[in-house]
Amino acid sequence: MALLRLREALLGPARLWGAGIPWSVLRIYSSASAKEKARRNAICERTELLEVLKARVKQLQASNVPEVMVNKVELAPLRHGRYQDPLQKVVAPSPAKEQPAPRGMGESLGQPRSWVEKSKKEMYIRQLKVERKLSIAASQLGLESQAKAKVKAKAKAEAKAKAEAKANAKAQTKAKVKAKAQAKAKVKVKAKAKSEAQVSLNNPKAKVAAAQHQSHAGSCSVYAHSKPRVAAVKEGAKAKRPRKVLEDSDSSQYRVLQQTIQSNLECFLYLQQPEAAERFLFSYHRSPVKRKLLNVNAYNIVMRSWARKGQLQRINQLFSMLESVGLRPSLDSYAAALECMGRNELSEKAIQRCVQQLKEDGFCVDQLFQKCLFEEDEKEKVLNAIRVVQPDYQVPPPPQPQTCKSSLLQDFYSKKNMVSYPKLDFSVQELQERFQQQLEMELDSTITIESVESTKPLTPKAIKAREVLATLRSQWHDSILQALQKSKHSMSNLKSVSGYNILYPYLCLLPDEEYVGIMLQILNSLSPQGESLTVLARDLGSKVYNRYVTQRKLHSCQLEKVQEVYEEYIHLLAKDGQPDNYLPREYWEKLVAEAGFGPSLNLKGCSWPYVLLVRLGMYMLELLVQSVKVPRNILSPHLEPKLIPVLYHVYSFRSSWQVGLIRPHPIFSQIVSDAAETMLTFNSSAIPMLCPPLPWTSPHFGAFVLNDTKLMRFVDGAVQHQLLLEQCPLVNLHPVLDALNQLGNCAWKINQPVLDIIISIFNDKGNEKLDIPPPLSEAPKPPAVPSNSSTWNKTQKHEMLLCKKKMAEMHSLRMDALYKLSIANYVRDKVFWFPHNMDFRGRTYPCPPYFNHLGNDVTRAILLFAEGRPLGPKGLDWLKIHLINLTGLKKKNSLHERLEYANEIMEEVLDSADHPLTGRKWWMNADEPWQALACCMEIAKASRSPDPAAYVSHFPVHQDGSCNGLQHYAALGRDLIGAISVNLMPCSVPQDVYSAVAQQVEELRKKDAEHGVKIAQVLQGFITRKVVKQTVMTVVYGVTRYGGRLQMEKRLKEIDEFPEEYLWEASHYLVKQVFNGIKEMFSATRDIQNWLTDSAKLIAQSGRTVEWVTPLGLPIVQPYYRSRSTVLNCSMQNLSVKSVNSNQKPDTMKQKNAFPPNFIHSLDSTHMMLTALHCFRQGLTFVSVHDCYWTHALTVDIMNQICRQQFVALHSEKILQDLSEFMLEKYCSPGRETRALWQKKLMEQLSNVPRTGRSTGQELQS
Repeated sequence: MALLRLREALLGPARLWGAGIPWSVLRIYSSASAKEKARRNAICERTELLEVLKARVKQLQASNVPEVMVNKVELAPLRHGRYQDPLQKVVAPSPAKEQPAPRGMGESLGQPRSWVEKSKKEMYIRQLKVERKLSIAASQLGLESQAKAKVKAKAKAEAKAKAEAKANAKAQTKAKVKAKAQAKAKVKVKAKAKSEAQVSLNNPKAKVAAAQHQSHAGSCSVYAHSKPRVAAVKEGAKAKRPRKVLEDSDSSQYRVLQQTIQSNLECFLYLQQPEAAERFLFSYHRSPVKRKLLNVNAYNIVMRSWARKGQLQRINQLFSMLESVGLRPSLDSYAAALECMGRNELSEKAIQRCVQQLKEDGFCVDQLFQKCLFEEDEKEKVLNAIRVVQPDYQVPPPPQPQTCKSSLLQDFYSKKNMVSYPKLDFSVQELQERFQQQLEMELDSTITIESVESTKPLTPKAIKAREVLATLRSQWHDSILQALQKSKHSMSNLKSVSGYNILYPYLCLLPDEEYVGIMLQILNSLSPQGESLTVLARDLGSKVYNRYVTQRKLHSCQLEKVQEVYEEYIHLLAKDGQPDNYLPREYWEKLVAEAGFGPSLNLKGCSWPYVLLVRLGMYMLELLVQSVKVPRNILSPHLEPKLIPVLYHVYSFRSSWQVGLIRPHPIFSQIVSDAAETMLTFNSSAIPMLCPPLPWTSPHFGAFVLNDTKLMRFVDGAVQHQLLLEQCPLVNLHPVLDALNQLGNCAWKINQPVLDIIISIFNDKGNEKLDIPPPLSEAPKPPAVPSNSSTWNKTQKHEMLLCKKKMAEMHSLRMDALYKLSIANYVRDKVFWFPHNMDFRGRTYPCPPYFNHLGNDVTRAILLFAEGRPLGPKGLDWLKIHLINLTGLKKKNSLHERLEYANEIMEEVLDSADHPLTGRKWWMNADEPWQALACCMEIAKASRSPDPAAYVSHFPVHQDGSCNGLQHYAALGRDLIGAISVNLMPCSVPQDVYSAVAQQVEELRKKDAEHGVKIAQVLQGFITRKVVKQTVMTVVYGVTRYGGRLQMEKRLKEIDEFPEEYLWEASHYLVKQVFNGIKEMFSATRDIQNWLTDSAKLIAQSGRTVEWVTPLGLPIVQPYYRSRSTVLNCSMQNLSVKSVNSNQKPDTMKQKNAFPPNFIHSLDSTHMMLTALHCFRQGLTFVSVHDCYWTHALTVDIMNQICRQQFVALHSEKILQDLSEFMLEKYCSPGRETRALWQKKLMEQLSNVPRTGRSTGQELQS
């Protein structure tokens, strides 16, 4: 038994003991003694070190092939001849035959490298040796313990024999004879097993068989973002017993297990399988240890399952189970019981007993309708039951809306200043039709649109390739479907609890065809360079989850209620709707309250653990890899007709880490390339909305109609942000929600002339200078090298690597541009909206990921406001000033001087507008060429109109911040000199802090050069604004001297004339001078930055994460922890998934370094939201790209005034003092008399707020 336990610890057991959670979800296991652990750890550590060193040596020896094949597949030679019919009969490869391993595209197609095979054999041998030594040691220990046991047993038997009466002697003799016979039989069996094991280990054939017995990836198991395979052995040996995890209710593993159990029960509830849900619950309830994973929510889910069936007896049994384990029923427990009674129309006496028990547990009937979430007709059934005992009972009215008390928004939320919400140029009927279009798109989950490359002529080769691809996809569909159904059938036959597969219910949530469609979608979108297993697994799992959420919303009747409310909501926005003095959030809440009955608009406990998402995705990925095959002779008919996998598994080195990748076979990539397909498939959430978004009313509801969207973005697996939002009073989130709604309600349309020009250049080999990526056909050709890669020299290998890297970069950039332009082309004749959410600092982002106004110059140039406004008396001037700003010229000049310069070059402006590709092309030399071209066209139209002031413009004009981070620091520190340099004070000429720092550094350089400093002499003439700008900008966001030096080095590299041999020394010198210059110019900035950094360091060292609340009431927590990895044991490879949990120790370095920039970002987002809300009150169209604000040319002056007013209002608050008080209250336990030394030190640090200058907030207003 010891040997079996040891083997399980080394190889990773298949599933957790007992029922339910498999070991593929979480592995924390050990059953060895302390001595065994120590000895085993020593072996594992030595083996791991050897593994890492050998892997690194192999990487350096074969730098041209940084990837190692894990699954060997057949690589057929690529030929550009005719396609072989994929329907012809093919021969499947024999499993006994060794198939040559494929290489990356462009490599030699000879035999696999010897070092790959050798490393595999060495790994097998080492593993077998370790197992052999451990098995022998365990056997010896077992025999020794058995011998000792026999001696003790014999002594006891003799003592007992003497004490017993003579009458029992005969029986004792028989017992001894029987015991001896059994002992001999056991010894014989163990001896035979031992001899067979030794023979098998000494037999070479047995070694091969043992190696093949492992999974196809197990022999060289690769961790995605993890250490090499032997780390798994060490982890398995060091891990704790599962019992220990179940005792620690605060551990992240405990919460993952608990959440996984509830997700499983939710699946059974959705599938209407209460018996299965109850069996699953009982499997945990029966075990005193596993029972600790259950909370009242788990029992409630099963109660709800039986309530829908009207099985009150089963619910009573679950109440008894709750009482037996010491858990108290919750409101949801009583809601389920009353729902069941309402369905069965039980007697008044039974219902009265339930209501009485509810009151005895400290609840009241009204709370059922105020706090519980309902689906379908649950609310009505509960009310029916209540009215049996209280016939006149009425559902309590919704609570009175609360008003935000923030001092910054007292006027905004004042009823005296309420104004009618701005109307869209659409009727109620038109908006209803647009809502139906959006709903249909989201119900389909995906949308297929035409690529902008579809204008290219179709060749016979492409036609044939498309036919072949269509046939192959049909075959793959059937193969995947058959494999999925077979796998599910096998899982369903595992009736025993111990054999239960945790993934089975998740594979029943959707029709089988949908799972197949998701897998084929991933296959079709896979790039030739491949993708990380972790990324693919996460995407697959997320797609299943998103579709499940959509189906739940349909089945719970939530969608019907959303449709009903939205039909009334659009009256607030439509031009023919009745004007109402409501904000979108307020109006939606009012309509929901008036709707009364029906399902809640928030779903109960719907989220799946990140580990579970990855595990489900990994299962689907393994199924895809195993099922999808292609005839190897499809491109070369003379080859043997047999099937080979389309996808193959490799791993690539990233420093000392190994990352598992899935790559498409070159044959598949060639067919896809030849087909040149013109259709692209996206998730519906990747497309801008065709109707105004649903308003954000809580952290759980808003944005898309059906697609699940989080209010706050966070890293995969993190939950602390969502918990913080849920704990925050909803009224405190109102300003943030209203600001997001305001940004999302801005309607957009496409600038079609500019889009057409961009598409023409995109389809004509692109233009890197204009940021239009060229196709792969324009990539540099690899050097001519010998066909046998083993004869390549170091230079040839390096050149080949550079070519591969360049091709990968070009492909990525090209596809990114293709997606953006294709989506823009799809909505070219439509009006659309970008719903918004935010990151954990409060910075806002559009939800559609590819095409939005946060994109590059190309994307911004093709976006216009859907609403047009006349230019007015100063609008044309603002367009001209905006154009000069886009060129990057005249940064030091006043606005009047910029306007004069624009008038001087009007001939160039008009030529660019009229002949963008055939004229003098002045616009191409601008910093932002495409936005400059779009602006030239707008100026031309306006200037040529009969009355420019009456010209209706849809063009967005930008107002960008001047080093926004330094502005906030200068305002926080009341730093007068710093405020002047970043344009916070009135000045005749705009100040340029970057030029000021460059000038200061140049003066220091001159002094050093005069004193004979060599590097100062070399830098003469090279210190420019561009060289120092990035470092000056990022100093306030926490960039270190090391990071600043790298930035300087990059800028100097861009100067052709700068001597390369001085790059390091020059960048080191410059970063030192820049930091000194900023410290001198912004005296208060460094003091505040140091205070924030030191405070965060002490907080993190005390074991807490840094938290604060923005002036608008948004709670923020920094998500930087010393994350632990959870190992998923999958047949393809082991995945190491980082789990992020608030109970883990914080990462002190990240916490302290990130606090200053994150705090400034949160102030920046607060200022933007204040500006957005007050612009709405003034009737302005407003959107932002962080610190760059957009509006119509007509309203630029008003927006600028609001922006300044809100900046002054924000910094008139006692921001640093409020932060200090919040942190003292949170971290320093003010009620305790005796405090630890670290706490006293932290109190002293937090209390010592940096001193500020004497200037007031009002002085900042210009």
